[in-house]
Amino acid sequence: MNPTVVPAGYHSRLSVYETQRAIEFIKQSFQRNLGAALNLKRVSAPLFVASDTGLNDNLNGVERPVSFDVPAAGGRQFEVVHSLAKWKRWALKQYDFYPGKGLYTDMNAIRRDEAVLDNLHSVYVDQWDWEKIITEKERTLDYLRETVSRIVDAISMTSDALRWEFSAIDTRLPHGVSFITSQELEDLYPDLTPSERENAITRQKGTVFIMQIGKTLRSGKKHDGRAPDYDDWELNGDILYWNPVLERAFEISSMGIRVNPESLARQLKEAGCQERSTLPFHRALLAGELPLTIGGGIGQSRLCMLLMGCAHIGEVQSGVWDEQTRQICKDAGIRLL
Repeated sequence: MNPTVVPAGYHSRLSVYETQRAIEFIKQSFQRNLGAALNLKRVSAPLFVASDTGLNDNLNGVERPVSFDVPAAGGRQFEVVHSLAKWKRWALKQYDFYPGKGLYTDMNAIRRDEAVLDNLHSVYVDQWDWEKIITEKERTLDYLRETVSRIVDAISMTSDALRWEFSAIDTRLPHGVSFITSQELEDLYPDLTPSERENAITRQKGTVFIMQIGKTLRSGKKHDGRAPDYDDWELNGDILYWNPVLERAFEISSMGIRVNPESLARQLKEAGCQERSTLPFHRALLAGELPLTIGGGIGQSRLCMLLMGCAHIGEVQSGVWDEQTRQICKDAGIRLL
């Protein structure tokens, strides 16, 4: 069965040309707002990294990166990034950043093993990857919550400006964000699946930050998977909005305070991935040679979808879709780029 959802009575608010203008407006406005909110400077970033560095994001640990060899580089193997979660931390040290300052960059990835291609999920991923140096005293839930609130404010500012620029867009996001841990969410809705819990809490609150993703809950299950070597599972989370077009929770960002040497060692052991400790990135982190940081990724296409009221991610990015999906969208008046 095709997973594409067609909202009843849906129609695009903008023409294809105006959609492109709106995408440009959102991206320029939001990255300016984000940089100001978190004191970030834009930097250039790689599309691929060497396979033997340990710099690629392993996501849930089962997704295969797109890899290739480069004969002119001695046949060394490289991987298209899944995200820049680890590279950013390395770059902060190499680029001589200091506590209180950070970087953001445009990240483009290919996730060949995306389980389902639907309204929200594509093989092509584009996001703003950001990372900021913090002090040991800032490795707290309070600092995490403050940072999340600043990001949500930057999104709200962008949304308000977009409505002024494009009168056909009427998306209104709630200001502010509610916080809840994954364990509190399980306790609140013990009979629901993790995705059903997200729908229930986000429908009620509007904007939610679900904290502590990756750790095992009292039920013996995890709310969701998270690689053990970038976020501290006690100090991370996901920003979700209620999407009224699709009538479901809508993840905009995965983020968190990053592992320090102690939490990295603990999480590698819990995940059964101790062999990663021999990789260059992990060795440097375990030795305390990398700065303490907070960071995350914010979906560019997803943010455009949300702010413009689009029903399918293919309306705001050029992706790949099977013929049945294309036909369903064409019949429903959903214009895939």
